[in-house]
Amino acid sequence: MSTNRVEGAIDKGVGAVKEAVGKATDNERLEAEGKAQKVKGDVQNKVGQAQDKIGDAIKH
Repeated sequence: MSTNRVEGAIDKGVGAVKEAVGKATDNERLEAEGKAQKVKGDVQNKVGQAQDKIGDAIKH
């Protein structure tokens, strides 16, 4: 598994927590940061998936 996939999952989780805390405390900035971090995590995860597929294709 690519480190990008792991880091992406972490970013997505942290972003979800930030977003939830931002909503609960009416902190729009924290909520927006959380949403952005979730998107970053999703993108990083997709990059990691692509890396894994390329690596698998090269091995075979």
